Amino acid sequence: MSDRHPVSPVGLHRVLEPHGVLPQAAWKLDPRPELVDGEVRVRVRRLNLDAASFRQLSDKHHGDGDKVRAEVLDIVRTRGKMQNPVTGSGGMLVGVVEEIGPNSHHHELEVGDPVTTLVSLTLTPLQVYDDLRDWDGLTEQVPCDGHAILFDRTIVAKVPSDLDSTLAMAVMDVCGAPALTARVVRRYVDAGHAPTVAVIGGAGKSGSLSLAAARRAQAKRTVGIVPVVKEAEALRRSGLADVVTLADARDPVGLADAIHGALGESADIVVVCVDVPGCEHGAILSCGDGGTIIFFSMATSFSTAALGAEGLAADVTMLIGNGFTPGHAELAFDLLRSEPGVAQLFTERLVGDGHL
Repeated sequence: MSDRHPVSPVGLHRVLEPHGVLPQAAWKLDPRPELVDGEVRVRVRRLNLDAASFRQLSDKHHGDGDKVRAEVLDIVRTRGKMQNPVTGSGGMLVGVVEEIGPNSHHHELEVGDPVTTLVSLTLTPLQVYDDLRDWDGLTEQVPCDGHAILFDRTIVAKVPSDLDSTLAMAVMDVCGAPALTARVVRRYVDAGHAPTVAVIGGAGKSGSLSLAAARRAQAKRTVGIVPVVKEAEALRRSGLADVVTLADARDPVGLADAIHGALGESADIVVVCVDVPGCEHGAILSCGDGGTIIFFSMATSFSTAALGAEGLAADVTMLIGNGFTPGHAELAFDLLRSEPGVAQLFTERLVGDGHL
């Protein structure tokens, strides 16, 4: 364990380099299994890589799963955590509580509990035992045998007994998106204006949940934007959006025209749920004066967004979806259970990837 810091509820004592930064910003963490006050060790069963990170790795290696697997393994071994050095993002994990250290504040946990983390792998000490040999490197979900260390401030949830763990993991990976979307929609409604909501990437995991959350929060009208016909058909079948339209989110004018054509106006709220860079200007052009943009993609360049809004003289509020909103896991699971369209899209995606 690092001798530079006393035991810290946010994990400063696990930072090896550089000195004086939080675990997320650290280049290297100490993943040793021995526990100190407040820590919990989880035996890892599966990782879920952040979508932007997985896309970057897959594109870099031209879809060669063996090379993707080798690079992920090298990152974990080198850094003591999973943090893509290009995107800066990681993902999350599912596992079983293996040991609870002294003076832990995770009183809800017991040894043997199946759990999923609600914080990023970028700040979670991680060690892999099996060389990821059961992963083909072709999908975001990674079968894994290893361990992870949780801190006192690490947000963790038990995997619901009525849900398949793979499905639960997929939901937990993006559960911050619907909660923040619902919060923003309710602010408009409480102010006397039911908003129109456009979700870019509406057929994806975070996008489908955000559409369902916006409708439940009493949005006036919702539009889901997808890039290809196959996704448009799937989203229409789900019934989650009032309107479904095709557009390339990287084409600012085309995206804005598609949303305006679907709604008859610019959107009050634009939610960006895609894992490719270059969507910032289109989101800004698609949002009306005084509107709100929520960025839920780790592929977002926040400097591009800020400077783009300035250059376009856009009077918009831009929010960073940080993955945590109080009650986010409960809301996401409730949407999965109560909204058939959400369950349909998640299941189709996991079946297509060979996970269900």
